[in-house]
Amino acid sequence: MRQLKGKPKKESWKDKKERKQAMQEAREQVSTVVLPTLAVLVLLIVLFVYVATRPGAVE
Repeated sequence: MRQLKGKPKKESWKDKKERKQAMQEAREQVSTVVLPTLAVLVLLIVLFVYVATRPGAVE
């Protein structure tokens, strides 16, 4: 049977397995890459605000 242009093909079990594995890897990257990066950015912002607002800075 001919495939229609606008209709996506049915997902095979291999495609489904690969998609699930890719999603799992993406979740792992969130915990190993994104969260530490955000933590460092927040720490830098807090440090900058602390240094900019401390009383001894104005002379």
